Amino acid sequence: MSFDPVLLSRIQFAWVIGWHILLPAFTVGAASFIAVVEGLALKTGHEVYVRISTFWIKIFAIAFGMGVVTGIIMPFQFGTNWSRFASAGANVLSPLFAYEGLTAFFLEAAFLGVLLFGRKLVPPWAHFVAAVMVALGTLFSSFWILSANSWMQTPAGYEIINGQFYPKDWIEVIFNPSFPYRLAHTVIAFFTTTGFVVLGVGAYLLRRSRSVAESRTMLSMALWMLTVLVPLQIVVGDLHGLNTRDHQPAKLAAIEARWDTARRVPLTLFAVPDDKAERNKYAIEIPWLGSLILTHDLDGQVKGLKDFPADQRPPVAIPFFAFRAMVGCAGVMFLLVVAGAWLRWRGRLYDTPLYLRLCQYGIPLGFIAVIAGWFVTEVGRQPWTIYGLLRTAHSVSPSLTGLDVTLSLLGYMAVYLLIYPWGLILMLRLVRRGPMETPEADAAVEAGRPAGPVLAPAIAVAKGKTL
Repeated sequence: MSFDPVLLSRIQFAWVIGWHILLPAFTVGAASFIAVVEGLALKTGHEVYVRISTFWIKIFAIAFGMGVVTGIIMPFQFGTNWSRFASAGANVLSPLFAYEGLTAFFLEAAFLGVLLFGRKLVPPWAHFVAAVMVALGTLFSSFWILSANSWMQTPAGYEIINGQFYPKDWIEVIFNPSFPYRLAHTVIAFFTTTGFVVLGVGAYLLRRSRSVAESRTMLSMALWMLTVLVPLQIVVGDLHGLNTRDHQPAKLAAIEARWDTARRVPLTLFAVPDDKAERNKYAIEIPWLGSLILTHDLDGQVKGLKDFPADQRPPVAIPFFAFRAMVGCAGVMFLLVVAGAWLRWRGRLYDTPLYLRLCQYGIPLGFIAVIAGWFVTEVGRQPWTIYGLLRTAHSVSPSLTGLDVTLSLLGYMAVYLLIYPWGLILMLRLVRRGPMETPEADAAVEAGRPAGPVLAPAIAVAKGKTL
């Protein structure tokens, strides 16, 4: 039996990074949320913020630890599976990864211990500073990793000597054409993902009358943040799409399953793309709307896949359906935010069981959107590792065999399927307990009883002091 090492290496990298990206999708936003709550605790002196911060620090620690472990494996694969890519792009990409380690990892490592264990050992202001530094570390990490990825999507500021890329202008390398849009789009996506996790956890606890003061505060804070971020993401996503049209037109054509270059193109809501026949089956379209959205002009021209050689087109089905999954999640998020704003205005935000249940069910939305967006970005770039310059098929290690990758892929799958469920179980146990850490509350949770009667004083505080 023959195994294609290129395909298997791509599957392996997708498996590793697909699981890994779920963690920064939460921890980047969670670190900033913790910093904000720590700041509120320092400013107001309200214990409710301290309890909320302590609660999320525990969950953040588990996710952060898992993220570090899975993050180390990704660059390791550059040497084992993608050595020709590593050799060609090392002079540009290695410094970017090194900057990530110097500015992000060491910043996080220096202050994470204070954040995790320093509550009773350092002054409140020092604990707040530690939270801010950890949050900045996660943002620096996002900056450098996304700069490297964006350079692979829209390379700039380089020269090629003997098949290797060398930097000519580091400003152009770092701030390449797609980087500002990708950075804004991704970081907002991470913050939005965290916002829906906080919203859903707050709703879960409130439905069970546990940690009422904390759950109302979490629900309110998350909804205020999402009221800003979700509409902002729609605007940023549109700008990112316009940038993709200018710099990666084949990717945009695949996203829209657009085969022929034309003006006044329709918006394809659904279709079954057929790469071999170069057409769509069972298409449901809205006339002219495609040009309006993609070019901001009813008469705008959209380039089709037939304008590109067949061997330079990405596979259509994956980016096409992944993009619609991402947009669908964004639509549901927007409806939840609008409903929450209306309920807040009516004074019914905390006592509408159906809405609280929907918020709880909305926890996975951000993660699904992030994964779908990653599929759009990476599969839409194919068949290139460095867009337009280095093919994926020419990037794999030359001596690698299909059997080698099969064995390592099976190993990665086994380990990840062991690590992630246990990490999730630990986090769910913390969520089930909630922020309150009294013996009475713990006993009630363990016995499966509502903790509301025990927490009557907290309920009284919640009615007067939540946001």
